[in-house]
Amino acid sequence: MENKALAIIDVQNAMFLEGEEVFNGNELLQGIRALIKQARLAKIAVVYVQHNETTGYPLENGTYGWEIHSEISPLEEDIIIQKTTPDSFLKTSLDQELRKREIDHLYLVGIQTEVCVDTTCRSAFSKGYKVTLVSDLHSTWPSAELTAQQIINHHNKALRWFADVKSSDEIELSPKA
Repeated sequence: MENKALAIIDVQNAMFLEGEEVFNGNELLQGIRALIKQARLAKIAVVYVQHNETTGYPLENGTYGWEIHSEISPLEEDIIIQKTTPDSFLKTSLDQELRKREIDHLYLVGIQTEVCVDTTCRSAFSKGYKVTLVSDLHSTWPSAELTAQQIINHHNKALRWFADVKSSDEIELSPKA
């Protein structure tokens, strides 16, 4: 039997500040909230990964921007991991927390597609986890060369080497699925 966890990467208030919102932010929050509900009903672990920056930056530890977005607030039984690099495993307790619970399959959602989501996906694969990247529940901002949607589409294709890439409509979280 697979033991699963839903890992939510960097869905923090600073990512939704007016004028600087992540691409499709409202849809992202709604979709993640629905997946959290599925996970809770199936008694699957929910892991929140929270990025920490130093003083003066938008994700400064302890500030409003750093807080996990209120629309997907963690419950007491959820796992909250603090990180300072794009890799949710590097210099964190994530691997230990997952192994302690015998979790071997991660469903990844969150922000930022080409940085923390990409890096965590590859790292989880390298550590032997089965990974499912939820293709419509990770997001980013446009670059000078590419739209946010182009970045998301590119990563959904590139990360197929490291994960099963499925839309949220294809995901059915259950203890044994």
